[in-house]
Amino acid sequence: MRLAVAQIVSGADLAANLELVREYATRAKDAGAELVVFPEATMCAFGNPLADVAEPLDGPWATAVRALAAELDIAVVVGMFTPGAGGRVRNTLLVTGPGIDTSYDKVHLFDAFGFAESDSVEAGTAPVTFELNGTAIGLATCYDVRFPALFTASARAGAAINIVCASWGAGEGKAEQWDLLVRARAVDSTTFVVACGQGDPATLGLPSAGAAPTGIGHSAVISPLGSPLVALGGEPELAVVDLDPAIIPDVRGKLPVLANARSF
Repeated sequence: MRLAVAQIVSGADLAANLELVREYATRAKDAGAELVVFPEATMCAFGNPLADVAEPLDGPWATAVRALAAELDIAVVVGMFTPGAGGRVRNTLLVTGPGIDTSYDKVHLFDAFGFAESDSVEAGTAPVTFELNGTAIGLATCYDVRFPALFTASARAGAAINIVCASWGAGEGKAEQWDLLVRARAVDSTTFVVACGQGDPATLGLPSAGAAPTGIGHSAVISPLGSPLVALGGEPELAVVDLDPAIIPDVRGKLPVLANARSF
């Protein structure tokens, strides 16, 4: 499977962000990718009033992404915000493309490092997987990467690949934690991990948004045994990589952590 990681820097303008999706998805398709993965908060960057921009999954922004995926004949994973209860929103991944239409709401909310995502976001409740050309793929968002059970749940549901879309917060040691966590989740679940983060706004000369997590880059693709296959820096970039899900049974034969695991 050939897939693309679209490390972009989104802003407050929904139309401009949609144009970034078009640009990078077109480049991914031209490179032969079957799937292009965008970061969390592609629809609108953190640090903006999310309730003002949230739209349902049949709203105009998601509908435009669906139309683009259909036009290009490519699967797209993209971060957006949908309406939640009590004036909050849901931090949603939309997955759309040929024969695919599903979504995942972020389960673990980022109430850490001085930011309280739960003040404005309603948590999702369940893992989600989807299938692309016979390969099952799990979904996760940013802070979810600190919780191995989500990744192993998707693996037990048949996933050979786990996608993590992020807008990682900056700070001392945070880049090192991200690198460690995405590699650990691959080994925990014996899946490929495709970790797509927002690029670092500073690389474009953009100011910080206070405590809001607006991205540091460092998108990566990790093998089921923890080896980096792609490792990006902070700048916006498109990376294309070929993965072979057929190796997963052999990996799990050598490292049967899913079979050997115990619950306590």
